[in-house]
Amino acid sequence: MTMQATPLRPSTSASGVTAKFFRGLGDPTRVRVLQLLSEGELTVGELVDLTGTLQGRLSSHLACLRWCGFVATRREGRLVYYRIADDRVLRLLASADQFIAEHGKSVDLCRVIDGED
Repeated sequence: MTMQATPLRPSTSASGVTAKFFRGLGDPTRVRVLQLLSEGELTVGELVDLTGTLQGRLSSHLACLRWCGFVATRREGRLVYYRIADDRVLRLLASADQFIAEHGKSVDLCRVIDGED
């Protein structure tokens, strides 16, 4: 099944949406959730235990990831299982790992991203 691209709002630039895409990944908890889900489906309770994040906060992060299309859900009784929604997310995480292996120190030392400059 081929997915059609959703047209951007007239006031939204392609580079603006791309920046927003990366801001969706700009939180350590959201990245950790994606890393955990790369191993397979997990419930909110399991993600709370594995991340050490409060359930309310984690639910907000999951809502962001779901809204942006990074994760999908399925319900089984009272439990909701989260999973990676698109294999490109897995490739993106792997690509980030490769980049960080080579340039991680420079990224870590960047003061502009940290808002210090």
